[in-house]
Amino acid sequence: MRIGLLTEGGYPYVSGDADPWCDRLVRGLAQHEFDIYALSAGEHQENEGWVPLPPQVGRVRTAPLWGTEDDGVNYGRRARRRFAEHYGELAAVLCADASQEPSGASGTSALSQADRFANALYGLAELAREEGGPARALRSEHAVRALERACRAPGATRLARQARVADLLTTAAHLERILRPLSLDWYGQDGLGAVDLCHAASGGAAAVPGLLARHFSRVPLLVTEYGVRLRAHYLTAAEASPPVRSLLAAFHGRLAAETYRQAALVTPGNAHARRWQERCGADRARIRTVYPGMDASPFADVGEAPERADPDTLVWAGPIEPAKDLVSLLHAFAEIRAHEPKARLRIIGTPAGPEGETYLHHCRELAELLFPDAARSPLAPGGPPVSFERSGGPEVPTSADAYAGGAVVVLSSAVEGFPSVLVEAMLCGRATVSTDVGAVREVIGGTGLVVPPDDPRALAEACVTLLRDPQRRARLGAAARARALELFTVEQNIAAFHGIYLEIVSRVPVRRVLLDDAGRPLPFAAPAEAHLPGHWSGTTSSAAARGGPRWATRPPVAVPAVTEGAR
Repeated sequence: MRIGLLTEGGYPYVSGDADPWCDRLVRGLAQHEFDIYALSAGEHQENEGWVPLPPQVGRVRTAPLWGTEDDGVNYGRRARRRFAEHYGELAAVLCADASQEPSGASGTSALSQADRFANALYGLAELAREEGGPARALRSEHAVRALERACRAPGATRLARQARVADLLTTAAHLERILRPLSLDWYGQDGLGAVDLCHAASGGAAAVPGLLARHFSRVPLLVTEYGVRLRAHYLTAAEASPPVRSLLAAFHGRLAAETYRQAALVTPGNAHARRWQERCGADRARIRTVYPGMDASPFADVGEAPERADPDTLVWAGPIEPAKDLVSLLHAFAEIRAHEPKARLRIIGTPAGPEGETYLHHCRELAELLFPDAARSPLAPGGPPVSFERSGGPEVPTSADAYAGGAVVVLSSAVEGFPSVLVEAMLCGRATVSTDVGAVREVIGGTGLVVPPDDPRALAEACVTLLRDPQRRARLGAAARARALELFTVEQNIAAFHGIYLEIVSRVPVRRVLLDDAGRPLPFAAPAEAHLPGHWSGTTSSAAARGGPRWATRPPVAVPAVTEGAR
């Protein structure tokens, strides 16, 4: 089977967000061929290069979602008229107030808006295919004026009507970046039109090439989301003005709804993401929850030796940023020390960018105020009550080393998607105390303590409870390790996607018309068995190696021609 893997800011780049998961998937499914279509998120990714690729990767095609890429296409009068019609319709959908729709049934109204968005999106795609990419047109004054007319039109939302010129320019620039895949030459029979299945590793811009491959060549689309793009927009667009947030939220919501509507299957990474997808219109019958797979082998030694843990030490690990709410953790630890004077807290992680560096400095200052003896040398007897350590350094070279020294692992996040740090702690057989955010409760499943977020007192009480009860810690740690090995390993993830690939291709195979040298169709060139898994076109087969009959490995028997005299 030939898979077109679609990524944005991830695989195969060295600094890609989705690199570990995608790399494990491609390497684990060596029986399939993968073509990678990657959208890069910044110049630094292009400069850092790719990770080593396995032999089953047939080709890699990339395109930037940054900078001011210009294909040099200038539309004529007729093309400009078509662009204005489709882009104006898309802008009108983003600005429309659904509560003022003339239709009385909300379901009918929503369907009408979804169709208008889809018609505008695919209209722009067909224009790009016939006349060239709309990159220059999307950044033109005509696009900004079309957006302005939609915002000022009757029926527009209150926030859309408040949009000023700066808001319109910001919105138009964002739409141009997300719609940049319309300008790519990926959709012919030498690209995505030739694959059996498109697998988008996320929603948003990564799913747009899959939508176009389905529109032009009927290639089925699989969408995997471990973090829903619309939710990410709400979390990261706080600094934008209200009109910009409103317009972009409408766009991401409409794009997500169209992606889920056209996808053969949608695979969220947890129930939290699944609820977001259903809210955006995903059909429950086409949703399969597939947990992210993690390599359990680096944590095996720690998980099988729980006695290595210091019974008085709490461990927090992960990227350091405000969403992790280390401030609440430090206040909780001050109360823990009041009940357990021997308790220690190790904060192990690396700041996430400049904001993370600032936050780490703030947390260090808070720790010095709460624990005056925290500045003592870590080599002092008993060590300091709170220590800040960088992961990957000489003190903590691996993730397993971070969890090995603590009896209890704490997650204090105020916002969380799928808590991979928590899964690592579970693979190490550690008891955990976590805040009830994101998919935490689903991952823990009763093998750890869960408390409300932003509640230092509840966090402290749960930690003290486990510090005082070593037998309960051992029971919870063993149960957590067993649950993680059952649900969250690479092997489980790969097996699930292998079955999903076969299910999709068996239900919606791509029917291609093959042509001879003269351009005439060959009606029997693709036999029915061409849609079954396996290699059927060669003179030999690997059926015996897979446990099949030995006759399947023999060369085909030549059938002699029947002459007239033999009849």
